[in-house]
Amino acid sequence: MSAALTDLLREWMPHQRWFGGKGREWADVTEEGFLLDQAHPVLSVHRVRVTYSDGASETYLVPLSWRDHPAEELSSAFIGPVQSADRETYAYDAMRDRDATCPWLIHLVNASTIGPMHFHPAGVTYIPEGLPGDILSTEQSNTSLVYGQEAIFKLFRRLEPGLNPDVEIHDALRKTENPHIAPLLGHIEIDDPDPSVEPATVAMLQTFVPNASDGWRLATASVRDLYAEGDLHADEVGGDFAADSERLGAATASVHADMAKVLPTEPADPAWFAALAAQMAARLEAAIGVVGQLAEYAEGLRAIYAAVADSAEDVIRQRVHGDLHLGQVLRTATGWIVLDFEGEPARPLAARRELDSPMRDVAGMLRSFDYAARHMLVEQPEDPQRAYRAQEWAERNRTAFCAGYSAASGTEACGDSPLLRAFEADKAVYECVYEARNRPHWLIIPLQSLARLTAVG
Repeated sequence: MSAALTDLLREWMPHQRWFGGKGREWADVTEEGFLLDQAHPVLSVHRVRVTYSDGASETYLVPLSWRDHPAEELSSAFIGPVQSADRETYAYDAMRDRDATCPWLIHLVNASTIGPMHFHPAGVTYIPEGLPGDILSTEQSNTSLVYGQEAIFKLFRRLEPGLNPDVEIHDALRKTENPHIAPLLGHIEIDDPDPSVEPATVAMLQTFVPNASDGWRLATASVRDLYAEGDLHADEVGGDFAADSERLGAATASVHADMAKVLPTEPADPAWFAALAAQMAARLEAAIGVVGQLAEYAEGLRAIYAAVADSAEDVIRQRVHGDLHLGQVLRTATGWIVLDFEGEPARPLAARRELDSPMRDVAGMLRSFDYAARHMLVEQPEDPQRAYRAQEWAERNRTAFCAGYSAASGTEACGDSPLLRAFEADKAVYECVYEARNRPHWLIIPLQSLARLTAVG
């Protein structure tokens, strides 16, 4: 079966949203699997190792459900038929097969070990055993199932040795009872074939947050309300978002403070500032090779990074979110919830677990406010009134977020900080490369931000 299955996976995986090797040439693919549940349908779990022509490799987790007959209602999840010695069976993406989603929670409740896979409940009293899971269709690098109104299960598709930061941070924050996170209910690990290598995190289960609103959607709805009122300022529109932005700043500061209580911290030294500036400068040089328009701002950006190298700011390094933006937060009836502490999935796991400045997260959210304000301008880039109103909305909400963060943290979060400015600039450079490759018509958004950042001071 193995050869037939790897052929199917070679054809199927490049079309999945979570597959990170799109466009790269495959040199080889291997898989090894084991049975997780032998009821109907049979559920198996496979580690699929893809080796690329440049010698790099990645390992992905692929759960499959197996049926004796084709299931028309699962046509969108169909991977292909596999012929064994005496019969043909039909493989499906198990995360899209509701009948195959119950075993994950059953094994968590029982703290099972199945083959190389270990299930670790978080010591909570209730996991919704017996409910089927419904897939979320909005994710990119992972796959999540929602179990009723009770729990959300996130499968980490790309496997790396070590504890995933999302699990590590949520587990540490459990003891703080921070109101701005969704509590961890459990996680799953898988042993590496090499016993000298750390296990990889496979999945995590959290409390589901029902009746919550996505921060990006709320913010962009506010921008649309502003655009619809041609003669009103941002603070006069019914959909003004500034109060929410201020509360989000306070929530972010609360999470940072609790992370510093339960996870390691250390003062930043001159070597850290110098290394950070060098990394930013190197990313800029690489980005200029992809986005030629960046050359116009290169001198100003190098000056921003040089200011970081010489910085004497009092910075305590700690664990941070690492990829904070409006799409990573939910507003509920009682406040904001911060999600997805795994950092940027494209970065190596070890890099995502390094100590950093909380200002990286603040900068990420400030960039997100710029995006929310300006994303509708890409269709009308020459409309000066809309451009003015977008700038007004962005400034109002950036200021509100900083006010909330500063009040809750007792620090001047968004003052004249060379480090914050550099984090913003570095993020905008990254955005330029991303937009040039994926949404060229959006490139104007980070370029305009770089024009503003490099014009200051």
